[in-house]
Amino acid sequence: MKKSTLVKTITLLSAPLLLTACGDDESTEEEDIGEALEYTITGIEPGAGMSDPSNQTLEEYDNLEGWELQESSTAGMLGQLDEAISNEEPIVVTGWKPHYKFEKYDLKVLDDPLNVYGGAEGINTLTRTDLEEDKPEAYKVLDRFKWEPEDMQWVMLEGLERDFEEVTKEWIKDNRGRVDDWIEGVDSVDGEPFELGSTPWDTERASSNVMAHVLNEIGYEVTITNLDPAVLWQALAQGEADATLAAWLPTSQGAFMETYGDKINDLGPNLEGTVLGYVVPTYMENINSIEDLPAKK
Repeated sequence: MKKSTLVKTITLLSAPLLLTACGDDESTEEEDIGEALEYTITGIEPGAGMSDPSNQTLEEYDNLEGWELQESSTAGMLGQLDEAISNEEPIVVTGWKPHYKFEKYDLKVLDDPLNVYGGAEGINTLTRTDLEEDKPEAYKVLDRFKWEPEDMQWVMLEGLERDFEEVTKEWIKDNRGRVDDWIEGVDSVDGEPFELGSTPWDTERASSNVMAHVLNEIGYEVTITNLDPAVLWQALAQGEADATLAAWLPTSQGAFMETYGDKINDLGPNLEGTVLGYVVPTYMENINSIEDLPAKK
């Protein structure tokens, strides 16, 4: 039987959390963690692609009846995560890889035995349907663009402390061979405008800025526009954006593919091995699966 999902969209407030177990009783320790967390998962923006599976998880797992998802913002979630880890307090957040938080902190994605999040995903490159005809040089580079989660996480993490422009140029310099493969045999253009759609998250900020620099090398004048995913897909379908590197498929943005798939070109994954789910610090040693989260008493 499906259970109702409690969702709160609020500004997250800090609350003291206790990780102390009572004696050696593991079940008591887990119950204490649930009470310390106030049976709450710390989430991000309601419109994010992972919001639906995050809510569905609360419905599908019997032990999560009565738990709530606090939806706020990515910045709010990261602030709560940083505060909890600084005090070695328990916390459960909705998270995804690649992301710099996995470089900055010791974290683990909880096992999802019911496969609500759908397993590993890819981040796909999409273009408007007539881009190959209009801008074949850019299309060829976009079709060749591939990189690894470690690349994206490095750019994201370094961009926290340094100018993002500088970080992007450094990554290109250090990976010159790969970049040369992307642009090999591609003719230069003379200042053609290129509209690269993106989203307001650091993952897409990393890939979009790398691609913008690469397209600049062959003569394009690139404008990056950050949009909500739903608006981004619509812009591509209507030809208002040339391309995006930000389509999380098949699960997170699968509904958009069903709606707009026949009006865009899907060039396939530019990055593979992404993971979404509930994330906790590794010091929460007894919480390794979503099923390990204690039921609300």
